[in-house]
This record gives sequence, structure tokens and C-alpha cells, in this order.
Amino acid sequence: MRAVLLVPASTVDSLAMHPPIVSPHASQLARTPVVHRAATVDDRTTHYWEYGDPDATLRVLAVHGFRGDHHGLAAVAAYLPTMRVIVPDLPGFGLSDPLPDSDMDAYVGWLRAFADALGLGRDTIVLGHSFGSIVCAAAVADGLDTRLLVLVNPIAAPALQGPRAIGTRIAVGYYRAGAALPEPLGGGILRNRGIVRAMSIAMLKSKDPAMRRWVHDQHDRFFSAFANRRVVLEAFRASATHDVSEYADRIPVPTLLVAAERDDITAIPEQEALAARIPGSRLVVIPDVGHLVHYETPKAAADAVMDAVATLADPPTERDGAER
Repeated sequence: MRAVLLVPASTVDSLAMHPPIVSPHASQLARTPVVHRAATVDDRTTHYWEYGDPDATLRVLAVHGFRGDHHGLAAVAAYLPTMRVIVPDLPGFGLSDPLPDSDMDAYVGWLRAFADALGLGRDTIVLGHSFGSIVCAAAVADGLDTRLLVLVNPIAAPALQGPRAIGTRIAVGYYRAGAALPEPLGGGILRNRGIVRAMSIAMLKSKDPAMRRWVHDQHDRFFSAFANRRVVLEAFRASATHDVSEYADRIPVPTLLVAAERDDITAIPEQEALAARIPGSRLVVIPDVGHLVHYETPKAAADAVMDAVATLADPPTERDGAER
């Protein structure tokens, strides 16, 4: 059965009345071919988008963060013009069908099955942003093969410990209330435009008015496109109770960590500690940005990926691309 996105009519009407804000990366995006496809994964439909040259030898499987969808990584994909970047909507978000359970094991199983369904092998780079960094790290630790793991704004330490514990517990209460209250009250709380805007303001560091308008518009349009309340609550629980450090010792491949100097979710000392635990890892810190690297500085993130690919001992070849 296809998932039905329960977006309140008032939200749909409000967004429909206002055309999308033009992206600061619009010229780069306009030069990037994009195709929307769908795949059946364990009897459920996963929608995904392919950016760039479909015949490119270099391929990237990119996983977005919590409450987002493929739009969040579109700008990063556009700045990787020599690569074919495949960005699925996580199950239960965007257009993709939800899983029976949205815990970390389920996400890992889905990602491995999705890669198998598309015939993606070791020549494919695996990239995850934020919550996607946990999913990708867990999947690679579980056996998903890749030449390079890229973690953008990685969740490097437990959210329920340290200085962010109080904020995380407040968020836990918010999501529990949204799940416990009757519809439409609970759903309205989870999709409340004011709360979504507050989250956006808290994460955004840019002072540029055009950038700020665009990022807020992106969150308004895509941050509440989840299938149902169960999905978002379980996904939040997975994001709050797991982190990349849990899998660090079992990551067997070269790893690039793209961290942000002003990330309020994971501080630089924690990123450095994570990098020290992953053999063969490299840490790149992007200055003057926070947890929205994928929106504010996608070119810097893409450049770090290109540099990491150039240093691989066994870079993908035309033969690899032809065989898979």
C-alpha cells in the first residue's frame, strides 16, 4: 500500500500561494541533469533522484537527514558534476513508503537492500548527512561495501549525554506529545510552522538575507513531509539513541568527516575524537557554518569529497563502472 502524506490543507494552501524561493545555488542546479525514479525494496516503494551524468563512472549514494527528503542534498549533488549522485527519500519521508518499524536496524537493512536493488557495489561512494551519517555508518559497519564513506555534519557523540542532553530531552517530550495527542492535534504540533521555523533559525548561521529566506522556505516545504506520526517519532528515537561513534571501530573503509565549526549538535572536539577512532579517516572542518552545511556551504562539502576521491589508493575506473 502506498503511503499517504498527511499534510494539513492549511499548510498546503499556504505554500501553494507562495512560489518557492530561488536557491542561491540555482545556476549550478540548473546545469545539473536530474531524473526521478522509483525502486521496489522489500515490497515497498523507495523514490530516488539521480543527479548528474547518468554515465558517470563515479557514483555516490547519498542519504539525507531527519525529517528531510532528497531536496536537502540536491545542492551538494549539483556541485559534484563529474559524479552520478543517487539520493533516495528515506522510508516514510518525502514520497517513499514507510517501513513497518523505523528503528536503526530497519534503516540499515533498507539501505543495503536499496543498494542491491540498484546494483551499487564497492565503486559507489556512500554519503550521509546528519541522521543519514548514522544510517550510513551503521550500514557500512554492517557490511555495505564502499571505497569511501563520507559523513557530513556527522552525529559524533550520544545526544542524550553531555551539554545537549537537556535540549534532546525537551525534543523527546515534544515528539512524544505529538504522537500521544489525538489527530489532528498531535499531527498539527509535529507540523507546526512556528516550531519548524524555530528549528530552522536555531540551525542557520548565515547572515545573508537571501540564503536565510531560501533555507527557511526549504524547511517550510519539506520538513513535514513524513508519512505519519509513528514514522517521525520512531525516526527521532533512532536519531537520539544512536550516533556514529557507536560504529566507529567497525568501519573498515577510508572515511571523510565533513564537520562544521559552529555546529550546535556536535562540537569540533567530539568530531576530532570520532576521527581518531576511525582508521584511515580524514576530518575537514568548514568555518563559519553550523549544522546546515548541505544548504549553506554545499560546494565546500563537495570539494572535500572530490579531494578525498583524488587521494584514494584504488579510485573507481571505467572498468568498474562498466561491470556494475
